[in-house]
Amino acid sequence: MKLLTDILYNVNIIAVNGNTGVTIESIAFDSRKATANSAFVAIRGSVSDGHDFISQAIENGCSTIIADKDVTVPASVNLIIVENTSKALAIMANNFYDEPSKELKLIGVTGTNGKTTITTLLFEVFTKLGYKCGLLSTVVNKIGEENVPSTHTTPDPVSLNSLLRKMVDEGVTHCFMEVSSHAIHQHRIGGLHFRGGAFTNITHDHLDYHETFKEYLRVKKSFFDGLPKESFALVNVDDKNGEVMLQNTKARKRTYALKNIADYKAKILENQFTGLLLLINGIELWSKLIGSFNAYNLLAVYAIAEELGEDSGETLRVISELEPVDGRFQHMISQSGITAIVDYAHTPDALENVLKTIDNIRTRNETVYTVVGCGGDRDKTKRPLMAEIACKLSDKVILTSDNPRSEDPDDIIEDMMKGVDALNFKKTLSITDRKQAIKTAVSMAEANDIILVAGKGHEKYQEIKGVKHDFDDKQTINELFTKLNK
Repeated sequence: MKLLTDILYNVNIIAVNGNTGVTIESIAFDSRKATANSAFVAIRGSVSDGHDFISQAIENGCSTIIADKDVTVPASVNLIIVENTSKALAIMANNFYDEPSKELKLIGVTGTNGKTTITTLLFEVFTKLGYKCGLLSTVVNKIGEENVPSTHTTPDPVSLNSLLRKMVDEGVTHCFMEVSSHAIHQHRIGGLHFRGGAFTNITHDHLDYHETFKEYLRVKKSFFDGLPKESFALVNVDDKNGEVMLQNTKARKRTYALKNIADYKAKILENQFTGLLLLINGIELWSKLIGSFNAYNLLAVYAIAEELGEDSGETLRVISELEPVDGRFQHMISQSGITAIVDYAHTPDALENVLKTIDNIRTRNETVYTVVGCGGDRDKTKRPLMAEIACKLSDKVILTSDNPRSEDPDDIIEDMMKGVDALNFKKTLSITDRKQAIKTAVSMAEANDIILVAGKGHEKYQEIKGVKHDFDDKQTINELFTKLNK
């Protein structure tokens, strides 16, 4: 419970009509959840505009409205006009929950690929180092050992600050958070105090939302532009846009790389299905994680721990104990010797990285099968690229359904087929049913062959026409392998 005037601290206010000394018990941006003691913030969304639902909020008893355009309300209703309601919502939520991020060592990780792996590994490393930690990720939100369901890569500002406050109240000292481009653009992280930020890479993704790569890059960069001078900004300089992220930041600038000169450097000594042997800043490290992309992820984890003042030797010891992250290059082997790999790769760059990792490990005496699809209601321009990369780096390709959402999965596959040239047409199959596609790959494979099932990773569902159906790539493969073994 807070006074409205305190909740509005640091919000850019244009006009006030009413009393800001009223007591507010909750902040709502869904008119259905607005009550007598709520402040209703009218947010302009991609589908609807909250300003159109102000009357509904008032009908529910709400007497405090925050808007960013002129609206008509009864004289008994407090109306606050602000510059931007999305920005205001984040600042108000931060104030309402007493700025919880200032009481945490909050680390934000952004980039196209690697966010989930890095934040999850950081959570595990710092937990092993003896801290109580929080995690905000695509897969799950965690407060210590308690799991909190995750619906977005980055929650809305009210849910986010509520979670951070709960973390503080329960003794959490470190929180590791994925920061998506959508969250940055929609000001969901506004008002938060980050102790550090990390940039993994930036590749072709989310152009359905950002429209151009230039805009996607600008949004990512704005996260680093906003970091305070007492924090650190860590970027991967093997990505050509890594240095761009640092251009205007006030934060302490740090770099990591496998190929270029950097503050934190790693070299891959061995890369096989059993793990990685790395040289990190001159010290050898064995990890159960696989692939060059995980070399980058592990190096970022090490660098962040160093920037937070942890002992390097102890950090490396703990890193060597880490297990692969759920749905990220997880592999299983049948009794007949077929290797299946499940990975979340759902962008052209991620798919290429996974297939190149397989290519680096394979002996050339086996066949590589790739089962892959693309999500519906998302960036259509990457569909032919995904198919093109799968064909270029696989021996056999099966194009299938991912999460078609409201689209016809056959139309999505047709878009992907535009990336299959005449040379690769014969090695490409289209099987709409994902389970049947995986079953076909398993039935075609022989001893020592490798099957990559890409796109869904950790997900335990398939979204079709607005309904989520139970579906798990790993479980499907294990069931098929069990039948093979009988």
